Amino acid sequence: MNNHQSLGSLDETFLDGEHALFLEQMYLQYQQAPESMSAEWREYFSGLDHSLFNTARTNSFQQLAAEGPEALERRSMQVKVSRLINAYRNLGHFQADTNPLGSYAYKQEVPQLTLEHHQLVGVDGETVFDPGSFNISAKPTLTNIISALKQIYVRSIGFEYMHIMDEEEKRWLQKRIELSLGRANLTADDRKTLLRHVTAAEVFEQYLHRRYVGQKRFGLEGGESLIPMLKTMVQKCGEFGAKEVVFGMAHRGRLNVLINVMCKPSGVLFAEFEGKVEDPHFTGDVKYHKGYSSDVQTPGGSVHMALAFNPSHLEIVSPVVEGSVRARQDRRGDTTGTEVLGIVIHGDAAFAGQGVVMETFNMAQTRGYRTHGTIHVVINNQVGFTTSTVADSRSTYYPTDVAKMINAPIFHVNGDDPEAVIYVAQLAAEYRDRFRKDVVVDLVCYRRLGHNEADEPAMTQPVMYDIIRNLATTRTQYANKLVAEGVLTQEEADGMVKAYRAHLENGDVVCENYHNTGLPPALQTHWKTYLDGKWRDQVNTTYTAERIKAISEAWISQIPSDFAVHPRVLKVFEARAEMGRGEKPADWGFGETLAYATLVEEGINVRLSGQDCGRGTFSHRHAVLHNQKQRQQWVPLKHVAPNQGNFIVIDSVLSEEAVLAFEYGYATAEPTSLVIWEAQFGDFVNGAQVVIDQFISSGEQKWNRLCGLVMFLPHGFEGQGPEHSSARLERFVQLCAQENMQIVVPSTPAQTFHMLRRQVHRNYRKPLIVFTPKSLLRHPLAVNDLKDFTEGQFQVVIDDVDAVTPEAKAKVERVVMCSGKVYYDLLEERRKQNLENVAIVRIEQLYPFPAVELNQVVRQYANMKTVLWCQEEPVNQGAWDGIRHRFEVFDAAEITCVSRPSSAAPAVGSLYVHQRQQRALVAEALGLTTPE
Repeated sequence: MNNHQSLGSLDETFLDGEHALFLEQMYLQYQQAPESMSAEWREYFSGLDHSLFNTARTNSFQQLAAEGPEALERRSMQVKVSRLINAYRNLGHFQADTNPLGSYAYKQEVPQLTLEHHQLVGVDGETVFDPGSFNISAKPTLTNIISALKQIYVRSIGFEYMHIMDEEEKRWLQKRIELSLGRANLTADDRKTLLRHVTAAEVFEQYLHRRYVGQKRFGLEGGESLIPMLKTMVQKCGEFGAKEVVFGMAHRGRLNVLINVMCKPSGVLFAEFEGKVEDPHFTGDVKYHKGYSSDVQTPGGSVHMALAFNPSHLEIVSPVVEGSVRARQDRRGDTTGTEVLGIVIHGDAAFAGQGVVMETFNMAQTRGYRTHGTIHVVINNQVGFTTSTVADSRSTYYPTDVAKMINAPIFHVNGDDPEAVIYVAQLAAEYRDRFRKDVVVDLVCYRRLGHNEADEPAMTQPVMYDIIRNLATTRTQYANKLVAEGVLTQEEADGMVKAYRAHLENGDVVCENYHNTGLPPALQTHWKTYLDGKWRDQVNTTYTAERIKAISEAWISQIPSDFAVHPRVLKVFEARAEMGRGEKPADWGFGETLAYATLVEEGINVRLSGQDCGRGTFSHRHAVLHNQKQRQQWVPLKHVAPNQGNFIVIDSVLSEEAVLAFEYGYATAEPTSLVIWEAQFGDFVNGAQVVIDQFISSGEQKWNRLCGLVMFLPHGFEGQGPEHSSARLERFVQLCAQENMQIVVPSTPAQTFHMLRRQVHRNYRKPLIVFTPKSLLRHPLAVNDLKDFTEGQFQVVIDDVDAVTPEAKAKVERVVMCSGKVYYDLLEERRKQNLENVAIVRIEQLYPFPAVELNQVVRQYANMKTVLWCQEEPVNQGAWDGIRHRFEVFDAAEITCVSRPSSAAPAVGSLYVHQRQQRALVAEALGLTTPE
């Protein structure tokens, strides 16, 4: 036998005298270095600390063995009782009565919870045992211990927490759960209030069902306990000091939450059902995707609630909520998460099935994305649309098992036991407040009417719906229980229904704690400032030469003297100081970093995140310096000015979808900051396509929600293969309409500088999609003089840099328009061939399309005969198909496209073939003979 042997293979004979010395040695090892022992031995000794081994401190095991068979038998029984306690803690949730549909799913028999398994049958129930760490207020007889274990662990709540690695958390949960016997201490008035909330949830759905026959609403029938659960969480969190709660949820039960939790006036919702609310400027969205905000009173004061808008893509709202929470925490200086938190409601099939859930959990405790704990509620319908959740929609036992990856406690609760629901709501709020970690509540319920009100669920789940048809509603069951117990009369219960229905008829706000105070002015986001902004609005984006010089020299002078900078990085900063003095042309890293420095000096916060943002994937940024002698970092942009804005740069978790959604949520809650997400390579952005389609490109039209998020997508054909070439420009230009976003392809460092400053200083907030360079970061022609930063502005169109005089323009017969890296290929070849009849015009902003500015440039070429668009992407990709119709308002001849031929993949895998293709399209664009 060794210390890795499973204790499950041992029986009471291991307490025989011949093993006493071994046990004594093992216990000494446990006292001195418990981490060196297996989990089974640690759990065993922990359970016996207050019994057998307290005695062992003064009596050797040999003495215990010498006491005779009766004493050994007594101590053997103690071990078995300790194992029984641990079995209930570890496995009780499997046998708990958490399913309102009875034995339809989940509940199973667990042999380890039986007396027979632990050889305790026939033991006198009045025998007193040492309960060890088990918290029991009654006399610890065997009967009382078993009774308490059953009340706590196999009633209406299944507690999963023994997977948590932190011992303090486990002991806190055990004490909180076991001393209360897993039940809320509710007064008669509390129980009446609870019934009123369940009544509100049920009557609301019934009212809509009758008033708007046949209309989809994705009702909450079968999960009505969600309403008192959320109301309890808000009140409890307010008691703990919360001032803002951000909700996220999909469509199931959303209308009920809007009315009964978010306090949306019922009359407003009814007007939406009847089509009386519309705005000709926006396309709008269905009722069960809309958000709302309001204020309620709690024991700790006013709490502002915000329900995030959400598309049908279910779990994608989770990281959006986290971003919104983090922005609000940052605005308040809430570094502990006391004042702002998120509550996210999930579906069981989506929670288990969608990878963004795991991605969001993975961000939970990271530096750049931590929100200090989110409360997750899973509305467990036990079916995903028509898919059986147990057999087909997951490979885990519970839909919540993914939460174990971050050691989150999970509370499974029977939705038909409202008092148990209230208990776990309180417990979840207390745990989050105590440990600042995520916590999960699995609300086990069902869908009474199927996926939507027009669905017939019995076609695919006949057995389940045979049970449901014969099952009384949650409200009916609870009302009958309270009447039977004399808490209230049947007339009082019926009166609750009539009173609530009357409020609906009047179109009232039905929340009892509702009040309309709003956030303090200093904490409000003033989006009205940006409602009338236009993309052509002019702002000053220049900066003085004196300040640029001071900033660029401070980058290196303020580095601590004992901070060992990598020699190559040090040269970069020495060069930037020269650039700031105007002694050397400014490169891309200088222009971009200078934009951040000038903004933070002006008091504007800058947030930049992505997988390699600190250094930059292409080693051009160096926003974070690393001490070469010890684990230490230095961020120069945090040391620009005494009262500067905050600069945070984050090397993110390896995720596109969740991280981009987080930054979108952050930007929608913080209009005054510059918020940037950068893809490692632009190609990888398609891992976050749902965020682009459902939020970034369409959020304003659907929900009238502005967003100033910036996306950096490294783009350009460098011969590095299909996956490192294209950010799929074609997809973005295809999504452009109604001035929903901006698409920019800057070709110089100064353009990037003015572009970023323009994004913040204009009273105009639209997503900015930037196709950033790779090889241009060090291209000898992609540089600027200092005056390009002290003068000028972002140019949406840049005229030819060589044909600057009227005489030179008169010679031009061929105008080539382009964007991005291909411009420099065209420029170098034209200069090499000395072509005076060709002009190259850069369109730096592809949307909103600068037709006016482009006309002003091209009109100067009076002898123009040929106009074409040149792109390095295949003709079926890139910008061409998305912008060709923009040229219809262009005062020129018909425009044709020069590009690579159509291709299913973005680029070739051979550098040789890539170079040959590039030479061919450049030659064709310039009107040269195609090279071999």
